[in-house]
Amino acid sequence: MTDTTDAKVSRTDAEWRQLLTPDQYRITREAGTERAFTGPYWDSKEKGTYACVCCGAPLFSSETKFDSGTGWPSFYDKVSPGAIAEKEDRKLFMRRTEVLCARCDAHLGHVFPDGPAPTGLRYCINGHALKLEPAGE
Repeated sequence: MTDTTDAKVSRTDAEWRQLLTPDQYRITREAGTERAFTGPYWDSKEKGTYACVCCGAPLFSSETKFDSGTGWPSFYDKVSPGAIAEKEDRKLFMRRTEVLCARCDAHLGHVFPDGPAPTGLRYCINGHALKLEPAGE
């Protein structure tokens, strides 16, 4: 079930390691990236809300999910204006915009300006950073 409180979530490194799988920890707490076409949800068509795997904050709706052909779950919009935080990322000799969970600062992926209408955005998200809460639950 998604936690609907807006309180900031902060845990120690040891607590995060205990709560998350090794892949989830590497991606969300160490800004890792899963290989394309290997993570959960990249090809999921199930309806529901994609929440942060770390804190349960709702992040994306299946209604805004689209097949970007990249091998990662992609969305053209976030579920609410305050759900996502953005940060400049200059790693790998390029300039990108990193997206984080606004509640717990989990690394989710990146946002690019090459998505479909109506926003023109493509939130390219690591599947291991998400948990799908099926519609109706």
